Amino acid sequence: MIRRKRSNKEKAIIAIEALREGRTMGELSNEYEIHPNQIGRFKKRLLENAEQIFSKEVKNREKRLEEEKEELYKQIGQLKVENDFLKKKLNWR
Repeated sequence: MIRRKRSNKEKAIIAIEALREGRTMGELSNEYEIHPNQIGRFKKRLLENAEQIFSKEVKNREKRLEEEKEELYKQIGQLKVENDFLKKKLNWR
């Protein structure tokens, strides 16, 4: 089988298909061109981390990260204004 990188979305789809148990690992392996052991790892990882999807902590963390990002953009903007001001002053003399 050809080794390739898969997106997180693709991994999730494969893991969900494996959880449905409508098809065997061999069938899924052939369809997605991936080793059955890898499908098993995707499935295990999905099950281990499924509760985080509904966790408020994850949502709060995402909100905090977004707020931090906005604050950093503000600081960058302020520094740019100050830098431009100082450049003008130095060139003006």
